[in-house]
Amino acid sequence: MNKTLIKYSGVELCQQEHIVLKDVELEINPGEFIFLLGKVGSGKSTFLKSIYGEIPVYEGEANVLDYDLLKIKRKDIPNLRRKIGIVFQDFQLLIDRSVNANLEFVLKATGWKDKNAIEEQINHVLKQVGMETKGYKMPHQLSGGEQQRIVIARALLNSPEIILADEPTGNLDPETGKDILELLYSIRKAGTTVILATHNHSWIKTYPGKILVCKDEKLVFTNIDEIEDDENFLA
Repeated sequence: MNKTLIKYSGVELCQQEHIVLKDVELEINPGEFIFLLGKVGSGKSTFLKSIYGEIPVYEGEANVLDYDLLKIKRKDIPNLRRKIGIVFQDFQLLIDRSVNANLEFVLKATGWKDKNAIEEQINHVLKQVGMETKGYKMPHQLSGGEQQRIVIARALLNSPEIILADEPTGNLDPETGKDILELLYSIRKAGTTVILATHNHSWIKTYPGKILVCKDEKLVFTNIDEIEDDENFLA
C-alpha cells in the first residue's frame, strides 16, 4: 500500500505575518507529477518552501515524509531535506568548482564519506540526466540547459522521494525547457514524485499530471477543463 508523502489539513502559511495560503487540504502520493500553477505572489514558492522547512507551519496538520512540520526540531530539518530534491530556476551552482566537485560537495555535506561510493553516485546521477561526459567542466562552460541538468543531477544525489522544481525552465528557451520537462517527467516515471511550479500552461496538455492551483489565498487541485473555461485564469 502506497504511503502518503505529503498531507496538509487546515494549514495556514504566512510570510512576515501576512497570510499567503489558508485552509490548505491536500494529499500527495508516490509517483505523482503535479503542476503547481498561480500568479507571481500567489503562494507557489511559499508552499514549496514549507515542504522542506524553509517556511514554518504553525496552524493545522502538516506531515511530509513522516515528519510533523508543526513539531519538527531544527536539528531534524537537514534530515528531511536529504529526502527532498530541490531544483531552482537560477541554478545556484558553485561557480568556482567543476561539476563533479559541485556534486561531491553536496554528498559530503549530507554525510557521505566513502570516496568510491561518492564517485559511483556522481557518475550515476550524471548518467541519469545525460551529462556523464561533462563532470570535469566548470559551470560557465555549460549552456543554461546543461546547467539545469546538473542542478537536477544534484537534486537526485540522495535518491529523494520528492523533487520540488520551482520554475526550472524560466530562464531557458522553449526547446531547452521542453527537454528539461521531459527529463523531469522521466524521473517521475521511475517512481519519484515531482512537484513543478510553472507559468507555462502548455505543459499541462503535453505531460499528463495533477494540477494544483494557488489563487485567492487558496491551494486546490483542479483540472485542465476548468482552467481552459476560465478566460481570466492567472491573467
